[in-house]
Amino acid sequence: MKNFWLRPNGVALAIAVACALVAGWLVLEPSPDLLNPTALKLTLQQMGAWGPVTYIAVLALSVVVSPIPGAPMAVAAGMVWGMPLAGIYSVIGGFVGSLMAYFIGRTLGNTAIRALTGKSISVDAHRGERHLGWLIFFSRLFPVLPFDGVSYGAGMLKLSVKVYAVATLLGMIPSTFLLSYAGKSLTMTMPQRIATFGLLLIVLVGLPWAAYRYNWFGFRDIIRVE
Repeated sequence: MKNFWLRPNGVALAIAVACALVAGWLVLEPSPDLLNPTALKLTLQQMGAWGPVTYIAVLALSVVVSPIPGAPMAVAAGMVWGMPLAGIYSVIGGFVGSLMAYFIGRTLGNTAIRALTGKSISVDAHRGERHLGWLIFFSRLFPVLPFDGVSYGAGMLKLSVKVYAVATLLGMIPSTFLLSYAGKSLTMTMPQRIATFGLLLIVLVGLPWAAYRYNWFGFRDIIRVE
């Protein structure tokens, strides 16, 4: 038993099983609508001091298990805690979840990924580590590919943990803070709301569409999610 926990496969398998169990509980038990930021806001406020801890844990889980949406949660966090706390909590949760997905992809491969997400991921290993690092950075900065798909794909490629972690963290900060700020903007004046959501559409919808449509940086050729 001790040797099991010393092996990367054992740790990754335990994480995958735990994520699957928690995801199943969230689906079966009565819970707030994860697509409704207002409902999430009320739930987080009722949790008091446990709200940030629960939020970070569920947000991390949303990266590993696809049916749990992360974006509405970041918006709800902005409504509850404002800036910069909401952005900080969201970055921590997303980053922890991305590391979990990376290590699952690195050790357990596509079978476990398909069980957790229902997706099949294929990767092109014939690229340099620096190129892949920049690819991950830009895919986080402008969400061109699914967050979980990039994390699992990087793990399957056995990309350096350091390169992956730095590219992920630096790339996700701007878009994550923008989502949290969007939640905060719901309490602002109408001109501020319009400006915020206009920027949100450009950064999180327009640029990712263009990057994927015209295959900037070879996104579609390196990591494919089906």
